[in-house]
Amino acid sequence: MNIPHIPVLYNEVLETFKNINEGYIIDCTTGFAGHSSGLLGQNENIKLICNDQDDEALAFSKKRLESFESRVIFNKGNFEHVIDTFKDYDIRGVLADIGVSSLQLDKLERGFGFESLTLDMRMNQNQSLDAATVVNTYSQSDLERVFRDFGEVREYKKVASLIVNNRPFNSSKELADFLSKKMPKGKLHAATLPFQGIRIEVNDELGVLERLFDSLEKAKLKNCLIAIISFHSLEDRIVKNYFKKWSKSCICPEGVFRCECGNNHALGKIITKKPIIPTPLEIKQNPRSRSSKLRIFKFD
Repeated sequence: MNIPHIPVLYNEVLETFKNINEGYIIDCTTGFAGHSSGLLGQNENIKLICNDQDDEALAFSKKRLESFESRVIFNKGNFEHVIDTFKDYDIRGVLADIGVSSLQLDKLERGFGFESLTLDMRMNQNQSLDAATVVNTYSQSDLERVFRDFGEVREYKKVASLIVNNRPFNSSKELADFLSKKMPKGKLHAATLPFQGIRIEVNDELGVLERLFDSLEKAKLKNCLIAIISFHSLEDRIVKNYFKKWSKSCICPEGVFRCECGNNHALGKIITKKPIIPTPLEIKQNPRSRSSKLRIFKFD
């Protein structure tokens, strides 16, 4: 079977979950099942819940994991719902590899890449909102918000104005080439950050991530490891803030002279004081891993 994807921080993920020998691990973003296959091979007594919202990813993963069929549950859906769906299971680990997958990036017809002849960027192809709608119908102020808040584009007003005054755009390639011509040259392709903003808007990526964390908090999981791989500062900030919140024992307002809350509110502890990042060798072998960060929390 041709495996077209290299999972990021593969060895580090396996190391994270190596001591789990019972119950279920949820892979929130199964993709090509790189992490999933490794976990099933390493942890012989666990079962896996493989979740993805992409039909193509699930079809590939089902074929790849055929030899583990009796130990795998496949679930189609956005990962914001997966904890609620399986909250009554004995969940001992949760892995979420956040962001766009290689499957989506490499398929030109999905519209994520600079050479794509479509303008789509939907992770779930059943939803209505796509990149063409954002680029060609959003007001200039809404585009400014997208590029400022989600793309972290320094010249967000200029980019929004250029698009509004030169649309419609019919493909990602057309938009990427246009931005490359109109914006100053830099280390990154001129379309990199604007595309990030559009993609996050289309898929509500930050809202979905926050709702995943809210569902984890609500589920009150016990003796469970949470491992999150993020790829940019907006995602990583959400992960850090939730882990910090969950680890706080005292939740009294700042300035209170004496603790009045009982000082017993910590849900667990942060395992990674600093994020785990890829080695130089991994970055060389898989350049897409270069911005990845793995953070781990353990619910008591």
